[in-house]
Amino acid sequence: MKVLGIETSCDECSAAVVEDGEKIISNVIATQIPFHAPWNGVVPEIASRKHTEWIYAITKEALDKANMKVEEIDAVAVTNRPGLLGSLLVGLSFAKAFAWSRNIPFIAVDHMLAHLYAPRLIPSAKCEYPFLGLLVSGGHTIICRADNFDNITVLGTTIDDAVGEAFDKVAKFYNFGYPGGAVIDKMAQNGDSSFFNFPMPSLHKGDHRYDVSYSGLKNAVINQLDTFKKKSGAHTNEDIAASFQKTAVQILLRALLNAAEDTGITTIVAGGGVAANSYLRSCLAEQKNLRCIFPPQDLCGDNAAMIAGIGYHYLARGERSPLNITASARVTGFKKKYP
Repeated sequence: MKVLGIETSCDECSAAVVEDGEKIISNVIATQIPFHAPWNGVVPEIASRKHTEWIYAITKEALDKANMKVEEIDAVAVTNRPGLLGSLLVGLSFAKAFAWSRNIPFIAVDHMLAHLYAPRLIPSAKCEYPFLGLLVSGGHTIICRADNFDNITVLGTTIDDAVGEAFDKVAKFYNFGYPGGAVIDKMAQNGDSSFFNFPMPSLHKGDHRYDVSYSGLKNAVINQLDTFKKKSGAHTNEDIAASFQKTAVQILLRALLNAAEDTGITTIVAGGGVAANSYLRSCLAEQKNLRCIFPPQDLCGDNAAMIAGIGYHYLARGERSPLNITASARVTGFKKKYP
């Protein structure tokens, strides 16, 4: 089955063709970064308008790269949650029209579940269930147990800011550049990560053993920088970036390693834009008792290949979405946190 995937949840406009949920035939991703950079963040109105302008051309490019005609597509999968409502509605409306016009199956999916599916598009990954999932992006920070592609149980999450949001806000305050996560990652490679000793949140007992918090770290970096200075002399912006990044990643690792210890699951699958962070990847690679799987860079962020991939499995078991389904800004499809 050849599935056309459509992804427009935020500021990436993407279309892809994936065969049988495993083989990527094409995956086109158009970024809107230059249009949002002047505001150091995604502007929802700009995002939805750009999707409206681009979605037809991006889909055509995906079909052309796959060397396929419209008539050869067997089904359509599209993101309808979570994300920016205006952006989601563009992709959802386009996918509905495509499926209706050809009378082919249509499925709407949660792109957070798709992030955890992304490594399965890489044959060498051998991503078997169960595993612990680490979903890290500008909008979400979730530690979960995955027993199947759609059987996900949340273990922990952020109680305030998402990790990617903290990266973006620190970068915006210091005028490091945009997007904040990629800029800080690059700057940190030339900085001293021990110049500042930023605080870790006190979330390590009881119900919060797998939860994280970033509001305190963000406040320390932005408003109390000198308080946490550990070395004499002048600091550089690279030192701020490196010290912040180190603490941000250590907060994630503490919660994730707690989950691995308590569940006995030794396979970790990371997804989301922050999964591209080089320091996070190197820290997880150092965990000799864990097998850590990262998708390639082009599958870390929002992309349509993962949508088509996971969509195939819903379609293969006979599920379909009604054409009156709408978009949702929130995550669905996850079981409640363990007691």
